[in-house]
Amino acid sequence: MQFQFASAAEFFAMGGHGAFVWIAYAVTFAAMTGLAIQPYLGRRRLEQELVRQQRIQAHRQSRVPPHTNTVAE
Repeated sequence: MQFQFASAAEFFAMGGHGAFVWIAYAVTFAAMTGLAIQPYLGRRRLEQELVRQQRIQAHRQSRVPPHTNTVAE
């Protein structure tokens, strides 16, 4: 088996195409990382929203209902 490049610098340069290759790898890695993290962040936001709604509902239920004005006969 023969290695295609004589040095590490030559490997990273990839015959003058290294910038394009490594940028493509970086973009792909960033996209894959974003896709992996997205469900976690969405679930966290959803849990926070549910807790907020539960607090609002509990606050509404704990309020004393307003007095009804009845005419005394």
